[in-house]
Amino acid sequence: MITALQFDFMRHALVAGALVSIACGIIGVYVVVNRLVFISGGIAHAAYGGIGLGYFLGINPVWGAILFSLAAALGMGVVQRKTRQRADTIIGVMWAIGMAVGIVFVDLTRGYVVDLMSYLFGSILTVPRSDLIIMALLDVVIVALVVVFYKELLATSFDETFATVENVPVDTIYIILLCMVALTVVMLMRIVGLIMVIALLTMPAAISEQFTSNLKKMMFLSIVLGIVFTTVGLWLSYALNLTSGATIILVSGGAFLLALLYRNVAGRRA
Repeated sequence: MITALQFDFMRHALVAGALVSIACGIIGVYVVVNRLVFISGGIAHAAYGGIGLGYFLGINPVWGAILFSLAAALGMGVVQRKTRQRADTIIGVMWAIGMAVGIVFVDLTRGYVVDLMSYLFGSILTVPRSDLIIMALLDVVIVALVVVFYKELLATSFDETFATVENVPVDTIYIILLCMVALTVVMLMRIVGLIMVIALLTMPAAISEQFTSNLKKMMFLSIVLGIVFTTVGLWLSYALNLTSGATIILVSGGAFLLALLYRNVAGRRA
């Protein structure tokens, strides 16, 4: 791994892994605690429409993904909170429409779209410096929002009824949370791809949840685990010539299974 650090793409990959781990560690905890895994998947796949739009307009697809993922988060949030329709059905429909829109825009784009597959399956080794800047800016936005609305997010995550009684704008906080999920999803696309976004978003948080119930400690542990998983996954992919995104997910999944086994054994001994 030391020899690999002489290459710019490997240094960029490590920085990207660390930046993504910050967002995943913070937002992943809220996703797990609030049970937003399915809606997060819907946002992730709807963002594909923005990728196609970005290629069609000739702009950085990341900006298109940000636009579409935020629109999907707002739409799904309103559906979840305001309508009497089955939320899972509506989210599934928006999920499919977003993917279809992205495919149509890609079809309409002239020429061959070279790195389209990297957004589906991830390509952390090809993250350019410009995307690192975008990731850092998104981290700043996410951290700032969590700091400003921490008490409200804490109240709505663990006792929504109490939050409502205390005049916390629960619906607004929920929409803000989904928007932060959308920004995190955009960051994850270049690391593990849209198909495996949910895995890296939830597994570090799910592991940390087994060892502490304190929200801040869960976030810190999730960030550390995310950095470890991305670094180890990168090293294994480099050493064994494997796809980096899939390797990172397998490392995360292995750690999650070990954590479950440990808790099970510890519980029986107790």
